[in-house]
Amino acid sequence: MLPYNRLPASGYSTPSPPSSPLRSPRLRPGRSKTGRFSPAPPPPPVRTVSQRLAWLFLSVILRRQGVFLFAPLIYISCMLVYMGTVSFDIVPIIKHRPAPGSVYRSPELYSKLRDEMDADDSSADTILTLWKSTYEGGEWKPCVNRSSEGLPESNGYIYVEANGGLNQQRTSICNAVAVAGYLNATLVIPNFRYHSIWKDPSKFSDIYDREYFVNTLRNDVRVVEEIPKYLMERFGSNMTNVYNFRIMAWSSIQYYTDVVLPKLLEEKVIRISPFANRLSFDAPPVVQRLRCLANYEALRFSSPILTVGESLVARMRKRGALNGGKYVSIHLRFEEDMVAFSCCVFDGGKQEREDMAAARERGWKGKFTRPGRVIRPGAIRINGKCPLTPLEVGLMLRGMGFTKNTPIYLASGKIYNAEKTMAPLLEMFPNLHTKETLASEEELALFKNYSSRMAAIDYTVCLHSEVFVTTQGGNFPHFLLGHRRYLYDGHSKTIKPDKRKLALLFDSPNIGWKSFKHHLLNMRSHSDSKGVALKRPNDSIYSFPCPDCMCHTNRTDDSRSSSAT
Repeated sequence: MLPYNRLPASGYSTPSPPSSPLRSPRLRPGRSKTGRFSPAPPPPPVRTVSQRLAWLFLSVILRRQGVFLFAPLIYISCMLVYMGTVSFDIVPIIKHRPAPGSVYRSPELYSKLRDEMDADDSSADTILTLWKSTYEGGEWKPCVNRSSEGLPESNGYIYVEANGGLNQQRTSICNAVAVAGYLNATLVIPNFRYHSIWKDPSKFSDIYDREYFVNTLRNDVRVVEEIPKYLMERFGSNMTNVYNFRIMAWSSIQYYTDVVLPKLLEEKVIRISPFANRLSFDAPPVVQRLRCLANYEALRFSSPILTVGESLVARMRKRGALNGGKYVSIHLRFEEDMVAFSCCVFDGGKQEREDMAAARERGWKGKFTRPGRVIRPGAIRINGKCPLTPLEVGLMLRGMGFTKNTPIYLASGKIYNAEKTMAPLLEMFPNLHTKETLASEEELALFKNYSSRMAAIDYTVCLHSEVFVTTQGGNFPHFLLGHRRYLYDGHSKTIKPDKRKLALLFDSPNIGWKSFKHHLLNMRSHSDSKGVALKRPNDSIYSFPCPDCMCHTNRTDDSRSSSAT
């Protein structure tokens, strides 16, 4: 037997081991266990030429795995061949759907809901049962204390120049009273600066009752018509020669004590111009008391304004006789300058775009067209910054349950494109009035060309309405919000809508009247629950008089005391 050698010798190779026997008897030809021969396996199927080629290709790939390195190249080549057969002459169209609430679609919604709206008579007494919320079962009552003691010797005279419109000037007056009282200074009746937007040359006594103002404050702050001549002689009888403070907005009362008072003691006369929001809302109680006294007690409109204003209130109550003399007032901000400043897009098309571009250039000269400024009307609408149109105000109020016969007073300037925009509101509320429709031309003659005096008339009528609706914010509704709380037991009786939610509602083409009304009744209820609110730090005392200007009373205690008497 030859030895087994691992290394091949010359001319010889290593012998191969014997083949392994077949393990399966099924594959073994010959006899079976029974002694019979098993049938031979069937011959393999005949492959076509294409099958053979595919099998050969797969065999090569499986045996030569390195070919996978070329797979990306093969894939790219195939894609290039395929793309070469596709024509790029036709560009696919991508349809962009605007975000919900970004497009003004209120006219379409009104057209859809109008029939159901007019057929709905389920809330005839809304104005009579509207306000239900109170603060912990009690009410708030005015409790601004007036001083009964005499005033010490004055530290000098403070002269301020109030800027802005009616209610911005009101802020200036109240803050000036607070600063003068705190510094034990004599306040000169504030001077109203002429503004290029409001274009009203009215003086203090044209809008407010000057004598009533001085008498109400006489034990708390000295108020005079002018600075004594002997003092003005030091300045050449020229107010521009008087030292003028440029005070930062929202300065603390401590700043006035540390910086303004020493100069006042030195000069005896100082000037602060301009003077509007120059005092922080957060202040000690003594300062807040003076603000309350000035705003809610001392400032009363002049006799001509009060006479016309109270006459219009009586006429509105007469038109609301079926509702117990109650009426709704709306502060509508849809004047051309407001629409232009908002940069919102409505349904006026090309004419509207041209009008708004001209108004922006006329009022703000390049502010909206400077390089880099991007205006996104859709985003503005979604964020609730667009002024409500007359149509949207009507839809909102009808959804909140106010019926077609509800008496409404509309406070506003000249409405943009009024013939078109006011038509749907008048359809929804035909019992709608303005100062121009309620008063005669003779009654309004004294105020016709004076924007602040006309605003004072609107303020008076809105103040005494059962419901006040604010649509865009600003100083006018902020002052009314607080003044109404002061008059109506702490409740503002004001509807302040959530305009972000309204933007989505007005852009819901498939919404039904019942669902629409459900959302708006919830919004109305939310305004009621927020009607009584306390002032928080940095809130305006002119919007939130509780608790600085009002005291909380318990109804049960009041009823007990009344029954005992």
